[in-house]
Amino acid sequence: MLKYSIMLFGFLLPEFAQSQQGIIFSGRITDESGYPVEHALVQIKETQRTSITDVNGNFEIHNVPEEQFIILITHVSFLPFEEKINTQVKEDFLITLKENPHVLPQVFVINKHNLLFSKIPGSVSYIDNNELDKLKPISGNEVFRRIPGLNVVDEEGAGLRVNIGIRGLDPDRSRSVLIMEDGVPVALNPYGEPEMYYSPAIDRMNGVEVLKGSGQILYGPQTVGGVINYITAAPPEKEEIRLKLQGGKGTFLTALGSYGNTFNKTGVQIDYLHKRADDFGALNFTVNDFTAKVKFLLSERATFGIKLSAYDEVSNSTYVGLTQSMFETGGYDFSVLMPNDELDVRRYLMSFSNNINLRKGINLQSMLYGYTTTRNWRRQGYSYNSYTATNPNPPPSDWTGVVLGDESTDGGAIYLRDRTGNRNRQFEVIGWEQKILHNKSFGNFNNELIAGYRILYERAYEQRINGTNDQAKSGDLISDEIRTGNALSLFALNKFSISQKLDITPGVRVEFYSYEREILREANIDTNRVADNQIREVIPGFGVNYRPASKLNFFTGIHRGYAPPRIKDAIDFSAVNPVLELEAEKSWNLEVGLRSQPIKGMFLEVTWFYMDFENQIIPSSQSIGGPGFGVTNAGRTLHKGFETSFTLDSREFLTSNWKIQFDLSATTIKAIYNSDRLVSSGNDQVNVRGNRLPYAPEFTLSSGFSIEAPFGTGLRLTDNYIGNQFTDELNTVNASFNGRIGKIGSRNVLDATLYHIISSMNATINISIKNVTDERYIATRRPEGIRVGLPRYITAGFAIKF
Repeated sequence: MLKYSIMLFGFLLPEFAQSQQGIIFSGRITDESGYPVEHALVQIKETQRTSITDVNGNFEIHNVPEEQFIILITHVSFLPFEEKINTQVKEDFLITLKENPHVLPQVFVINKHNLLFSKIPGSVSYIDNNELDKLKPISGNEVFRRIPGLNVVDEEGAGLRVNIGIRGLDPDRSRSVLIMEDGVPVALNPYGEPEMYYSPAIDRMNGVEVLKGSGQILYGPQTVGGVINYITAAPPEKEEIRLKLQGGKGTFLTALGSYGNTFNKTGVQIDYLHKRADDFGALNFTVNDFTAKVKFLLSERATFGIKLSAYDEVSNSTYVGLTQSMFETGGYDFSVLMPNDELDVRRYLMSFSNNINLRKGINLQSMLYGYTTTRNWRRQGYSYNSYTATNPNPPPSDWTGVVLGDESTDGGAIYLRDRTGNRNRQFEVIGWEQKILHNKSFGNFNNELIAGYRILYERAYEQRINGTNDQAKSGDLISDEIRTGNALSLFALNKFSISQKLDITPGVRVEFYSYEREILREANIDTNRVADNQIREVIPGFGVNYRPASKLNFFTGIHRGYAPPRIKDAIDFSAVNPVLELEAEKSWNLEVGLRSQPIKGMFLEVTWFYMDFENQIIPSSQSIGGPGFGVTNAGRTLHKGFETSFTLDSREFLTSNWKIQFDLSATTIKAIYNSDRLVSSGNDQVNVRGNRLPYAPEFTLSSGFSIEAPFGTGLRLTDNYIGNQFTDELNTVNASFNGRIGKIGSRNVLDATLYHIISSMNATINISIKNVTDERYIATRRPEGIRVGLPRYITAGFAIKF
């Protein structure tokens, strides 16, 4: 039987205190080791009265019933706690939560005890399931815009391919971000081709965490901008069935069904997501996404987990966007420009995890995972018109007769051609990771060590097949190649707690990476060309936390940013020496910041960052409007600025039964070329030193306001502002005819969600409006032309839990 006591601001008090508005229920929550549990949700069942524990595990709920009631406490990494409370009993209580044995050990990148007021030495953000429910996001892009330092570029509105840049880094395909799901990499090939052609669906997530400080050196291979980790639901202690439906015009539908339960010592969680639209702007797609987790309690000290997932997507995704004249005249914003383009993505994953408590304070975690991703993309050929009054250029000889745009404007029209280019690729990844966690206390001195190794094998098969008509998926094999990589990573991070106020955290990771590129066919000619290379790198990091008061935390950290070169970029057979010997992309990243909870319900974090790149490498791929080969050697670049996040929750300090919450996150950044570099501009050579980097807005802001009535009806407003951006290194203001280059103006987009909670049914109904003001704006000029942001879009939904 668990013990209870109530502690308010660290002192034992009677459990219930009388206020002018009624009874105040307050307390403190710890884990089984006595460590305070932060960010636990405390709720009086059958009511909307809730509280969230602070850094010391304290909570306070106003206006509780003056009778018996049931308290429910939930936390993402602990078992739910539910108990009937009798207001007539005047006991002292201390609420102790038990670890959830069915949470896979690799799920978190942030210390699971410190999800809100983390003591890790670096900037950190966490968005929980409660916020996800209120946002009702169509795509993960809406969620990531809530996090300071992130610039998210929409490609097609549905977020099927996420493009995230952190602190001024290029957002294309999220190449400079390590993205994981439950601690497992998501990219096609994490080292050689870290592109995000597959993105986990936010609809089935239980939370998202983002780590940007020195602590990210534990992970890899990308530790330049930060680490993003999607968190899926763990098996519950009791049977739980969830259904979620969200739909809108264009037959847009998101349907999620999940089942979880624990049978004796075996936990099960199964999720199935079906997502589709026939007319979502210019996009139609069908996604089927299945995930299953099984966790076995082998003994009191050992657990074993299995995770399976399968993803299947068919969409008409295309690289082709609007020309400048098409955008200016309107009418083509959400037209299907390339009706024969088709992208098929299939991904299958299996992972095994094992957690063993060797003895008190020593924990061994092991994980084996493998996944394969198939990405076949049929893209129809096209060309732009060339027009002058005296010499109009005729359509190409293989023109289908379909023309889009204005032929009387140079570069203003697109001719569809009777041919296709099929870019078929398959990727394989196998990884093995083992790490040991060792906690040891010596009086007031505490030591926490995380050390381990990671082995990864990856291979990519790529073919280019040219079809002879506008719908062909087969034809002439133009190119055929295999790219293989092998990596070994050794890492260690040790936190020395010198006192209750001071932590020092040094760490290091060592990377060994060898790769090979084998070309079997090139330019329609069979060949056998092979080149390989090896890279070794030491990535150090160091962090400090200082807490002069329990609710004030100063932190600083410095670490080496690292990203290996893509295999295809690092080996160029057109050169005399095919191995370009590109070094890994490297930088020095520095952070200084503070976190504070000046009063209950208020949270503030401010971070100054400085990223100095020795040589930032930007692939010149078609996805950024390039020719599809080679690299852009950006030379030295400098990124510096401030990030701020602020949250205010009235339920923590007001006695009203109404909930009022406000939050704000803002980023100001200067990301520039920091060395002399000449770039061709017409017949001239221009030095771009001091110019802003492409797709690096100087200011972004996201704010949210919500109000919820005692009877369960609530309104959530979210506003996102993104400052102007340049799209090329010359910082060209005037738009090119094809729409790929030119300044993108600032924009402000307001979203709203109206919902009602039916407590007796554990159900919620909602209406969500995206882009309330129907603002028309350019979301991006990539990959090949203008993409217009999603117009006003209304969805309605229903969710229920049994």
